[in-house]
Amino acid sequence: MQQVNCPGCGAEVAFRSSAAVMAVCEYCHSTLVKDAESVKDIGKMSAVLEDYTPLQLHASGQWQGQGFTLVGRIQLRYEAGLWNEWYLLFDDGSDGWLADASGQYMLTRRVSPEQAAAAQFDQAPKFESLSPGTSLFFDKRRWLAGDVRTARCTGGEGELPFVVGAGWTAQVADFRDEGRFLTLDYADGYPPAVYTGQLVTLDQLKAQLLRAPDEVGRTADRYRGKTVALACPNCGSPIAYRAGMASFVVCGSCHSEVDCTTSTAIVLEKHKELEALKTSLAPGDVGNIGGKPHAVLGLMQCTDNDEDEASTWVEYLLFNEERGMFWLVEQDDGWDKVEVLDTWPRMASADVATLQGRNFRKGFDYRSEVLYAAGTFNWRVRVGDSTQLTEFGAPALRLTRETSDTEIVWTRSTRVTRTQVAQWFPGNKALATAAAQPAAAMRRKPDHSDLAFCRKAAKWYAIVLAILNVPVALVKDGGWVTLAFGLLLLWVPLWLVGHWSAKD
Repeated sequence: MQQVNCPGCGAEVAFRSSAAVMAVCEYCHSTLVKDAESVKDIGKMSAVLEDYTPLQLHASGQWQGQGFTLVGRIQLRYEAGLWNEWYLLFDDGSDGWLADASGQYMLTRRVSPEQAAAAQFDQAPKFESLSPGTSLFFDKRRWLAGDVRTARCTGGEGELPFVVGAGWTAQVADFRDEGRFLTLDYADGYPPAVYTGQLVTLDQLKAQLLRAPDEVGRTADRYRGKTVALACPNCGSPIAYRAGMASFVVCGSCHSEVDCTTSTAIVLEKHKELEALKTSLAPGDVGNIGGKPHAVLGLMQCTDNDEDEASTWVEYLLFNEERGMFWLVEQDDGWDKVEVLDTWPRMASADVATLQGRNFRKGFDYRSEVLYAAGTFNWRVRVGDSTQLTEFGAPALRLTRETSDTEIVWTRSTRVTRTQVAQWFPGNKALATAAAQPAAAMRRKPDHSDLAFCRKAAKWYAIVLAILNVPVALVKDGGWVTLAFGLLLLWVPLWLVGHWSAKD
């Protein structure tokens, strides 16, 4: 470990990693760069935004049997949000990165040129050619691009293995293979640096020396996940938002978008005046789910813009300090509980997704558009945002692939009864009234999984019918023609329905 005095303020700055080439003074935020045996100050580094992550410098843990310590961090911002990249120093002197994005953690380590060659990875794609869903072959695996972004550095602290300052830009593409990650980092141009790793939890990492809620309160003057008062900069109306966990607010009064990731809330864009949407739940409502209080952070009304019969539904973002976030989706035919999947399903074919040994057959494929938004979110939500949704499985348990211009997200939804939702929010009279009424008639299109069942049943029926009529065909003139004609009449309607459903 090398210790130097900061040229800016004289405070002691330590370089723990031999690979680190710069460090940020924690007192005056000067950026110090190692140059041979000397250290020079190249200017101030913007302080990182306190986003209420439990991680901090000097926190420690274990991965693959080896201990590590967090020695540095950069904060990266893209159009719709931000995330942290923590620089790790392992006990054997090697290093790695721990990405921290809205409670999801990905630990990766750099692949050397020799390792890349051994994995038969000779030619990396150009960043401009990548988009969500692009496939890549590496180390005998087929990876799919799940996130393709251009981001800029807005702050940093601690030690880092390269020189970075505010405004430093990175082009990054993350690829997924179930729970495994592969990252192509184009920050230094082409060819990109290659990193591999996997999605992890803090429990798996046996993380220690994390920040406690009261410590967060002392440093940021507010607690993780606690409601903080904010006045809308556009109309002055009070807004309640969950600090740190939800950084983008849509004012319920004037529908302005407010960015809370900057030191001063900024109005991004004022929506067209919209009539307030009457919903079953509202931002700020608290329900008891699984014995834990969950608050409604925000809501979105969405539509599929179907030419024949457009459907609309409402998605509620819920949050608990211990369990994180999930969604409740309200439709005409009932409710769904929706959770983001950490481990992606594997595509057994173009029409079948497999998760935990269970097959989910492809169903509807449509676009979802945001009609209305209010409350707080952990990314920037705008009216008109559009996402391609591809469903797999039956309504009771369904997987959905959500594809936008920059990322792919897989979710798992389970059907929830109106009675259950009313029990979660016992003081809500509207939910109690709805639970007492008969369920509304389902307005969804016929499910492709139902069609597959009908075709399978028809297949066996045709086989049995043919066997039973073979004796008649053998002893009667024209029996074979009659049998063939009967089977054709049975199969043609089903084939036509399947054919046109596939086109839709």
